Amino acid sequence: MSYGEKYQQWLTSEYVSEEFKTELRGITDEKEIEDRFYRELEFGTAGLRGVLGAGTNRMNIHTVGKATEGLARYLVETTENPSCAIAYDSRIKSDEFAKISALILAAHGVKVYLYEELAPVPLLSFAVRHYETSAGVVITASHNPKEYNGYKVYGAYGGQVTDEEADRILAKIGEVQDFSHVRTITEEEALAQGLLEYIGEDVTRTYIEAIKSLTVKKALVADHAKELKIIYTPLHGTGNKPVRRVLAELGYTQVHVVPEQELPDGTFPTAPYPNPENPQVFTLALEMAKTIQPDIIFGTDPDADRVGVIVKDSAGNDQVLSGNQIGMLITYYLLTAMKEEGKIPANGAVIKTIVSTESVRSIAQDFGVDLLDVLTGFKYIGEKIEEFKATGEKTFIFGFEESFGFLAGTFVRDKDAVVASMILCEIATYYKTKGMTLYDALLEIYTKYGFFREDIQSFTRTGKDGQEQIGQCIEYFRQNNLSEVGGVKTLFKEDYKRRERLDLQEGQITPITLPSSNVIKYTLADGSWFVVRPSGTEPKMKAYVAVRGASLKDSEEKLAAFKKTIIDIVNQGFNA
Repeated sequence: MSYGEKYQQWLTSEYVSEEFKTELRGITDEKEIEDRFYRELEFGTAGLRGVLGAGTNRMNIHTVGKATEGLARYLVETTENPSCAIAYDSRIKSDEFAKISALILAAHGVKVYLYEELAPVPLLSFAVRHYETSAGVVITASHNPKEYNGYKVYGAYGGQVTDEEADRILAKIGEVQDFSHVRTITEEEALAQGLLEYIGEDVTRTYIEAIKSLTVKKALVADHAKELKIIYTPLHGTGNKPVRRVLAELGYTQVHVVPEQELPDGTFPTAPYPNPENPQVFTLALEMAKTIQPDIIFGTDPDADRVGVIVKDSAGNDQVLSGNQIGMLITYYLLTAMKEEGKIPANGAVIKTIVSTESVRSIAQDFGVDLLDVLTGFKYIGEKIEEFKATGEKTFIFGFEESFGFLAGTFVRDKDAVVASMILCEIATYYKTKGMTLYDALLEIYTKYGFFREDIQSFTRTGKDGQEQIGQCIEYFRQNNLSEVGGVKTLFKEDYKRRERLDLQEGQITPITLPSSNVIKYTLADGSWFVVRPSGTEPKMKAYVAVRGASLKDSEEKLAAFKKTIIDIVNQGFNA
């Protein structure tokens, strides 16, 4: 069916509200109509995600309903006594989409556990494992602007569904050809039949206790937590209650919350792009800092699975830490503290994604633990944790990705900013007792293991044409073997779609054991590397760049030059 036919179907369907029909009739740009209907929303690295509005390529009650109908059919066909946990964040229509999803699942006889108030992503993962449900759903678009919402599906192990399971669910969603095929019941019916149960304080309390148990240096925190000055912002999202609760119960009494960003608000009035990767979201926090003089400033995104950090250097300047730097700090601290406490497991493992810093490889090796690489997307870290549980081959210590996602502990199978916030406060406390800031600690790590620096450049291409351009650019890198980049010889080219690693000097090909993914990675003779891949959740292609220098200044200069070179090559790819 063409996009025009789908457009007309929406205009004539008795199931589409007059509000949506009016919205569609008001569109005069044919390209806009095409963008809304040329495809169905697809699962990316984090499930469905899209702009709110009418259309098959938009987030609305119909696309959410169709996805849930497909999920319900999948669960009923594959699971005995199916069940599902559901959570939602502070975004526009999140609570509505969560309720609709719950009632569609219940109509199929799926027992639903629905949070009675908004809750972060990690609490959804925790609930799936707590209730041992067949699946989980969280309504969120993470750190995207207010125009977006999303629908993330979780497997029975508490992590985002694997690629194979996602394909099977998608096949069921594809069978739903008409809105009349979506079944639902009322809330009263679902409650009366025991198919809907609201999740309350008992689950949250169990989760909070589990986080507190991850404290490595318990005596240090008990004695010195009250001395740490903290500024925290939940960016109008779900982190406000759990983050503050964990810190309060551990004895952090000097926690100052940015008042303008404290309460949930899906319009994100003070942070149009509510991403803790973006330094601009900390403007209000930095204004507070002039008076409070905190030891650490941090913020969590709306669904509280990412955390960003600002600390002061020795000159009193504010330093915004990258996700890679936060990952370095946590990795080094956890291994240092565990070693001091005699807690490093003999088969310990740290996990990172293939686009994250290589600095932690040397750190892990120094402490005698393994470092494993997985594809981009935290679900691959969750899968590894589950694999360790099944085989007992390794003990999970910490996992992270450069996009500000971190996890310790095994009671959650997704990135957890509540856990990360607690660990970061412990790290800041530890170094404060030594008369050091977190930035001092970071410089200590660089000096010991090498001056690694990384950055990312996004190339936005919207609409159907944009998706095709991104695909063509990736294919340019796939079909052409670069012998050098910026005058430096290339050593290896890794094509994760073909699952092969090409030695560019010897011409030998070796297999890549990770799942297939549309990613190209080049490694250069001087230790630098770059990766190109399409975003799974946004109309963008991303280029990740990384270098290693002789000093901090040297690495920064190398990074700036290398990034410019890669941007030029990517633009060649787009124009090829």
